Amino acid sequence: MSLLTSLIRASTQFQQAMERRQTPSTGPEAAPGKAQAKAMETEPAPGDDRFTPSENNQSDLSRLKARRLAMADYKQTVGQDLAFVRETLRHKLAEYNLHPATALNVSKTENGSVAVEGKIADNTRIQIEKDLNVNKNFKEAFNRLSVNEPTLHFMDNALKLNQAYGVNNPLLDTLISENQQFNGLQDLVHRYDTMRRSVSAEQIEAAGNSRAYAFNLNARA
Repeated sequence: MSLLTSLIRASTQFQQAMERRQTPSTGPEAAPGKAQAKAMETEPAPGDDRFTPSENNQSDLSRLKARRLAMADYKQTVGQDLAFVRETLRHKLAEYNLHPATALNVSKTENGSVAVEGKIADNTRIQIEKDLNVNKNFKEAFNRLSVNEPTLHFMDNALKLNQAYGVNNPLLDTLISENQQFNGLQDLVHRYDTMRRSVSAEQIEAAGNSRAYAFNLNARA
């Protein structure tokens, strides 16, 4: 249950950070409005069937929001870039007469260029690096993958934990908008990136993701 505890703590920190950015209305002119609103909430009219949502109601709403996520569409979008990156690297192995099971690690440097690591001759590694950095389609696909795949990985894991433990993931609930129109993959990616900037690296790693991204080809070969 330590993973769930880390997720809950990360969500709490994120929500507190977002609340600090909002300036509450503290002026005297705000008091009457607040008092009136409070009175309206606490004094139900005759025959009023309103009720205060219980914890179970909130959980049901969270599950409903999660079920509306177009996970199949997200996976298809990310899968296309995954397939392209994987196939490009396989072609590079063949082009340089390397064994097809050779392990390669591809990552982004601080200046945004592609870096390649692997148990291959250094001059071959450098040449493959150069080829990939001048391949516009590869760099664009890899850049998309570096932000889309971590978000999808997080959401997929959170949904699996939800199904396995029956407990809502508060971080996932924070990511999902009540308006389905704003739950496109790029909307979720943007909110997830904001969340990652707001919580510690330890909490992100505890949630199953790291801040850095790398693609591994034949990592288990």
